[in-house]
Amino acid sequence: MLAVLEEQAEKARSVLTPEVFDYYDAGSGDQLTRAESGAAWADYRFRPFPLRDVSAVDTASTALGVPVATPIAIAPSAFQRLAHPDGERATAAAAGQAGSLFVLSTRASLPIAEVAAAATGPWWFQVYVMRDRELTRRVVADAVTAGARALVLTGDTPYVGRKRQVRGTRIPLPDDHFLVNIAPHLAPGVDGRAAAAQDPSIGLETIDWLRREFGLPVLVKGVLRGDAADECLRAGAAGVIVSNHGGRQLDRAVPSAHALGDVVDAVAGRAPVYVDGGISCGLDVLTALALGAHGVLIGRPVLWALAAGGCQAVADTLSAMTDDLRHAMALTGVAGLDQINRSLLHH
Repeated sequence: MLAVLEEQAEKARSVLTPEVFDYYDAGSGDQLTRAESGAAWADYRFRPFPLRDVSAVDTASTALGVPVATPIAIAPSAFQRLAHPDGERATAAAAGQAGSLFVLSTRASLPIAEVAAAATGPWWFQVYVMRDRELTRRVVADAVTAGARALVLTGDTPYVGRKRQVRGTRIPLPDDHFLVNIAPHLAPGVDGRAAAAQDPSIGLETIDWLRREFGLPVLVKGVLRGDAADECLRAGAAGVIVSNHGGRQLDRAVPSAHALGDVVDAVAGRAPVYVDGGISCGLDVLTALALGAHGVLIGRPVLWALAAGGCQAVADTLSAMTDDLRHAMALTGVAGLDQINRSLLHH
């Protein structure tokens, strides 16, 4: 882990209430997946190319054809105002400052339009399909109107994972955080929290529904199997995100680092594959790219930076991660992302 990430995590622990820190930090169950996700990236070793010109190393990439300065993106994370008053507005602005992609959560704690106004770079909208399908449609429509360039359908969370309350208390989550993008679409007297609960009945047909309804590319997040990735693409997905939800849902789920290669092989170049889960330094990012990922997403490091120092700290984290990737690329003899492949790895 980069030293700056460790420092920000410690500062976040000191400024957040124990309940909020644990809400962001804890995994589900015995937290085995939470613990293994970061360590799994270090299971790979590098086979560097010697005598390569790496005097100028370029991390430029694309996000569904849109140029970005780095393959490191901000993952969707809920209720960011718990970490900092500027919440998602700060992380969206930081992504633009760093030349990164930003993914906004359905569970955002600020109005979608307000977050979009702060975003100077490309952003996607993560979709939880709620039990009230019309409510889902209206919330996603708000994101599309605000300028989302793609939709990220979360496919691994029919129910919320069971987490131990590390300090014995539950986080207080006021309605102005939880319902800020939902309440405007509720009929009088409707229980917003019940209506916004995830729909456990959704299937592959949801991909096509979102695509037809909104005319945007749909990526599926929460894919850990090659055959599942193939099913998603056949159903119309424009890409997949290998993810175990940060160890927050199914405990004992395979680490993303171990699932990525299988998914990339199954996709076979038909669509971009992204990955998240335990990525905390440039070596982790380089490993993911060498395994075939088009880009990576980071979650908790962004939240710690947000709590520690708001927008600027998040931008600094993205820049530090990108600088560390650039350094790792130079040491392995690659000067651009197009030169990275599995021949770099020994496993």
